[in-house]
Amino acid sequence: MKKRAEGGARLLSGPVRVEAEFWTSSQRQASGLHEISYRACFKPQVPRYFIQRLTDPGDLVYDPFMGRGTTVVEALLLGRRVIGNDINPLSRILAEPRLSLPTIESVGDRLAGIPSDPAARAEMDLSMFYHPDTEAEIVSLRRYLKARRDEGGEDRVDRWIRMIATNRLTGHSPGFFSVYTLPPNQATTPDNQNRINRRRKQQPSYKNVRELILRKSTRMLGSVTSAERSALEDAEDRVILLTEDARATRTIANDSIALTVTSPPFLNTVNYATDNWLRCWFNDIQAEEIGSRMTMSASLRRWTSAMTELFGELWRVTAPGGWVAFEVGEVRKGTLNLDEVVLPLGKQAGFTVEEVMINRQQFTKTSHIWGIQNNNGGTNTNRIVLLRKHGAGKATGSR
Repeated sequence: MKKRAEGGARLLSGPVRVEAEFWTSSQRQASGLHEISYRACFKPQVPRYFIQRLTDPGDLVYDPFMGRGTTVVEALLLGRRVIGNDINPLSRILAEPRLSLPTIESVGDRLAGIPSDPAARAEMDLSMFYHPDTEAEIVSLRRYLKARRDEGGEDRVDRWIRMIATNRLTGHSPGFFSVYTLPPNQATTPDNQNRINRRRKQQPSYKNVRELILRKSTRMLGSVTSAERSALEDAEDRVILLTEDARATRTIANDSIALTVTSPPFLNTVNYATDNWLRCWFNDIQAEEIGSRMTMSASLRRWTSAMTELFGELWRVTAPGGWVAFEVGEVRKGTLNLDEVVLPLGKQAGFTVEEVMINRQQFTKTSHIWGIQNNNGGTNTNRIVLLRKHGAGKATGSR
């Protein structure tokens, strides 16, 4: 099993801090299956880097905060077994369809058969986002998908269409259903969108919902290689997706996880309920429920308390000799490095801190969109605390 990082970084030397660019530009050419937006998701090369170096095919990989499913997809493509968990039900909606792929033809046929009511309207005012005819198509699609799910007839094609539509609801380019707005991982409020429209002197124009779904599906499914399809063929036998509190995942057996790769909700940085209110509406999910269930702490004390419980649970499920790659970043404009908070929590749970890896990247598309300069505010920095469970023993907070 490979145990050394590229560029001379020593994965087993710790605890030391190593700062470098750990993944090259060629490594950033990830699978097209990752082209689904989710707020604060990490890059596919992060889990791939650790999965390749710290596990063997057939090992069990885990992500307690799976988000859009980056770790889940990468683990399956690399021939590992995987457990993905996220208390946000939107996460499963975005992850599961990419583990059991439909054909482009089946997506096109299904879209053609979905009835559309030109008079359909949402129960709230969405005129600041959509042309009336676009809104009618979105609401009609929402009704169809809800009926399929309620009747127990939702299949892989329906789930794929739901995922793509959820991803295309709002965005900042012609490929989205909406008028120009924030990037797709964050839906602004109706009042803010009205202000954007006035400032840009814009009005929503008609967007063909079926055409945009099929276009995005064609791009994503067309990019999947034969090797990737083969790797996903038996995914149902190698994956478990959960919607549980990461601090109490009773479904997961003791001492079973070879590697956890994850990035938790950062300290008071992302409000998942507010950002996803429109996605929640489309999928008939109560956004307020997400906000009440997710670990979004406004204070460092509360965040630390939640992470203490999490590390106790990670100790319980990690196999002796297993690893945890815990990715955090800078918050409060770089004045607080969360890796420094995580270090004592990992030790308290019983883990050995092997290394802290600080990965710095050059400009990214996202940083340009938000007008953020490179490496300012942690936008382009991954700070990964690498922990290992040596032997057996009782950890604080373990059950």
